[in-house]
Amino acid sequence: MTGGLVLAAGAARRFGAPKQLAELDGVPLLQHAVDAMLAARGVDRVVVVLGAGAGEVRAAVDFGDAEVVECEDWAEGMAASLRAGVAALAPCDAVVVTLGDQPRMSPAAITAVVEAAAPGGVGAVRALYDGDPGHPVLLASALHDRVGRLRGDTGARDLLDGVEVRTVEVGHLGRPGDVDTPEELEALRS
Repeated sequence: MTGGLVLAAGAARRFGAPKQLAELDGVPLLQHAVDAMLAARGVDRVVVVLGAGAGEVRAAVDFGDAEVVECEDWAEGMAASLRAGVAALAPCDAVVVTLGDQPRMSPAAITAVVEAAAPGGVGAVRALYDGDPGHPVLLASALHDRVGRLRGDTGARDLLDGVEVRTVEVGHLGRPGDVDTPEELEALRS
């Protein structure tokens, strides 16, 4: 069983407001990431991790069949969100991770990463965009215990040292740049 994990707990300090709720194409920014994960083939269960402003985000986003997990330690950094999400998906054989501030992440890119893990025997799968690593990242269950030891503002990248990582080129399936500033959001509108 493969779990889908959308990380969306940060306070968006560089953005200056809750970016999960910033409007893009008539819906909150986070809605795009949630919808992409829910639409990906091969993802059996979806968890979205919230933190800063969780109540406001819950009220504005349609999570559909996704389970919402609130990370009490969200201010620690990405590691706390990753720990909370992977723990919630503990029964899964693998967890595919995306970020809530990547509204142009495509379900096809997520599906490609999940399908690349299917032959087995791999610790992780990482998406490449024209050769550059990015999300989604799939973590096999063998890495889940290591997630529990992460601290601070570290994510999946720090788990991949010394692990067999299969890569899959998905640049032709979209450009999921992070939205960290209002200017980056505005660029997506044009």
